Amino acid sequence: MTAHVIADDVEALGVAAELAEEFRAGAAERDAERRLPHAELDRLSRSGLLAVTVPAEHGGADVSAATLAEIFRLLATADASIAQIPQSHFAYVNVIRRQGTAEQQAFFSAELLAGRRLGNAQSEAGTRHVQDFRTRLTPRPDGSFLLTGVKNYCTGALFAHWIPVLALAEDDRLHVAYVPSDAPGVTVVDDWDGLGQRTTASGTVRLADVVVPADRVLPHHLTFEGPQLHGSTAQLLHAAIDAGIARGALAEAAAFVRTKSRPWFESGLETAAEDPLLIQRFGELAIQVRAAEALLREAARTVDIARADLTDDTAAAASIAVAAAKVQAAQSAVEVANALFEVSGTRSALASLNLHRHWRDARTHTLHDPVRWKIQHIGRHALTGTRPPRHGLL
Repeated sequence: MTAHVIADDVEALGVAAELAEEFRAGAAERDAERRLPHAELDRLSRSGLLAVTVPAEHGGADVSAATLAEIFRLLATADASIAQIPQSHFAYVNVIRRQGTAEQQAFFSAELLAGRRLGNAQSEAGTRHVQDFRTRLTPRPDGSFLLTGVKNYCTGALFAHWIPVLALAEDDRLHVAYVPSDAPGVTVVDDWDGLGQRTTASGTVRLADVVVPADRVLPHHLTFEGPQLHGSTAQLLHAAIDAGIARGALAEAAAFVRTKSRPWFESGLETAAEDPLLIQRFGELAIQVRAAEALLREAARTVDIARADLTDDTAAAASIAVAAAKVQAAQSAVEVANALFEVSGTRSALASLNLHRHWRDARTHTLHDPVRWKIQHIGRHALTGTRPPRHGLL
């Protein structure tokens, strides 16, 4: 695969805006038919957007967190599934940047600049909680490893060239094995049947005695020793997706009311768009969306500040700012996507229009990380100055 190399933040945002318009055109049909976006992901790869966080010393644009968040927000306004697919891609690029050797960074930077995609194989069903893992890396005499386990909710794996797999080594500490998706023993199963995010192909990955060279394994447990931005950066992208869903739903609701809705007979008005009650409700929803976008920008700025001077305090500030943005964005996405029907009227519920994809996407995506726990950490920090934990979800 040949990919364009993006030069800087300005070009990255321009490419993202262009792709969002391309992807918007077929989003409803892809969702309704569950037509997986293979062509769209190839377009995303060729555009160079998937390599924008490659360090400058390896030929990348190394864009800011603010730019990366805006890329995700723009894509999510058009197609929330396509926006979610590369979220783990960038999370595991960050692991390489933080824990990779010089040789590993050079190798994977070249892969990214060529348009290669990273998926994920993180979660496991049936364990005590999301950070309880059974997948194992067993050492072999030649220094390589055997990787065995079953992973679920593996967003992006079906489209990936490399699948980062979370696994425990002999010392029971967490590592990431970067495995080619076509390696012997790797099976990617398209069994995702969620009510929303339908074309993310977030299915199952089975790993049966997969041989992994030692230089494809990174010590992920070290990511959480000392101040880190792994969690805040990953969560920033989730918040951007939610904010994008909210903006996309609001825009579609407004277009529907302007062009298709009938005025309520008691209003005495010629068009629904003149109804002062609808105008009031659109104002309330617009404020929700603008608040989500403002908190997203502030969170991204705080992450960038911490990147420039990473300390316990700046890392904590980034985590708290991102948590606040995630709470607002999640609530806005669900509220606005639900209110789309309230303001648009009975016809908007027709399955043939597929306007409900916005609510389904919002309801599904916002289940990733419960905002009630984010509010707890925000509250403790505000009340006592307690720093949030370093577990990768903040």
